[in-house]
Amino acid sequence: MDAPPVTVEVHLANGLPNFSIVGLAETEVKESKDRVRAALQNCQFEFPARRITVNLAPADLPKESGRFDLPIAIGILAASGQIPDTMLDKYEFAGELGLSGELRAIRGALAMTYRAAHSGRAFILPAASADEAALVEDAAIYPAQSLLQVAAHLAEREPLARIRPGIQSRAPQYPDMNEVRGQTQAKRALEIAAAGNHSVLMRGPPGTGKSMLAARFPGILPSMTQEEALESAALQSLGGVFDISRWKTRPYRAPHHTASAVALVGGGSNPRPGEISIAMHGVLFLDELPEFDRSVLEVLREPLESGHITISRATRRADFKAQFQLIAAMNPCPCGYLGHFSGKCRCTPDQVSRYRNRISGPLLDRIDIQIDVPAVPQDDLLKPRAEEDSATVRQRVDVARASQLERQGKPNALLAVTEIELHCLPDAQGEALLRQALTRLNLSARAYHRILKVARTIADLAGSKHITPTHIAEAIQYRRMDTAH
Repeated sequence: MDAPPVTVEVHLANGLPNFSIVGLAETEVKESKDRVRAALQNCQFEFPARRITVNLAPADLPKESGRFDLPIAIGILAASGQIPDTMLDKYEFAGELGLSGELRAIRGALAMTYRAAHSGRAFILPAASADEAALVEDAAIYPAQSLLQVAAHLAEREPLARIRPGIQSRAPQYPDMNEVRGQTQAKRALEIAAAGNHSVLMRGPPGTGKSMLAARFPGILPSMTQEEALESAALQSLGGVFDISRWKTRPYRAPHHTASAVALVGGGSNPRPGEISIAMHGVLFLDELPEFDRSVLEVLREPLESGHITISRATRRADFKAQFQLIAAMNPCPCGYLGHFSGKCRCTPDQVSRYRNRISGPLLDRIDIQIDVPAVPQDDLLKPRAEEDSATVRQRVDVARASQLERQGKPNALLAVTEIELHCLPDAQGEALLRQALTRLNLSARAYHRILKVARTIADLAGSKHITPTHIAEAIQYRRMDTAH
């Protein structure tokens, strides 16, 4: 959402015809020379046969993509006197030019519009990006189809029509939780996770519904606020995956286990957001968790704790928000059928141990809720469907989340240590039970704090102001997997 402004300066000098662009421009920006020349000539403008120097300031900020085509063309026209320059300081420009002078869609329009609106300037951009830009309230947006339309507007001959921000949002459509048969405990755990913004790891044989449960998890999350929707859409726009039809829909990202660390957290010579940032305010589902490279999984440690990721390169450092909910799934053993009622698993204890040890203890310690998802008995599959739908579960989640926001202004999973001591202290019996669990299960200090936060969410779902031994006991049950790891 930062979108630092870039000033495009154009200087025409006598000498042999030449066209140079300076200011740490990437290859796609340098290629704009040919696009701009062709666009100006095909729009019947005169391309100056002089020494043209274009400076993109600040010089130490890397510039990429074709969004600089339009301001460079406007700068050349203004410097050569073909259009007046009296109105240029009122606008910001961005757009990629076709050879005919048409304007093509750009990436990151939402973030740029947001910055332009707060800078007090109007924004001229391609019509193909106008719907995305219109999501920013109080923004002055002038969409254009071509360079000719922009020039006519600046010459005050044919003013561009300003579009009003705002979009007719429709209710998001998610798969429904009532399509999953059985798995009452797993559904309960996901309801707690949705209410308190907790991360979840599900372990069970193939075909038990882990992927189905994860795909339906966004449907029980609270509705997105305007601010959350803007942050999520801006990061998706930077990643080039934003779809205007999914406005205010929780993102759901499920990268394959062959994904690299850069694909997951972001990177590149000019850093771009990765899957954890594109999943902002949504769900990141990692299926077959042990099949990911260990180095890939370890990069999740920092964003799980802090909610942001810092990507450092030789010439650039970028900070991206990464407030996502991790939902992960894994098999209990290499063949996947350990504990299945069919009894067909033949994995040795050593094979099972090596398979589970692909997930490091520190990463497992950062996952709030860890549950087993057993195979569903055949009788349950054949019964008539009588499961709770997502709307019913979401109503309870909304009530619990509202109580958290009223009490502390954030979900329980985001509470700091001092806030845990203020809002999550159990009664005497609950504290005694928790003390026994710490001793017997050999839990870490981080696990202790996460148990308290999960117990606070369970109490919120029950409408209780106090954390009782019942809430503590249920929260402890969701930490048993790491002790058997």
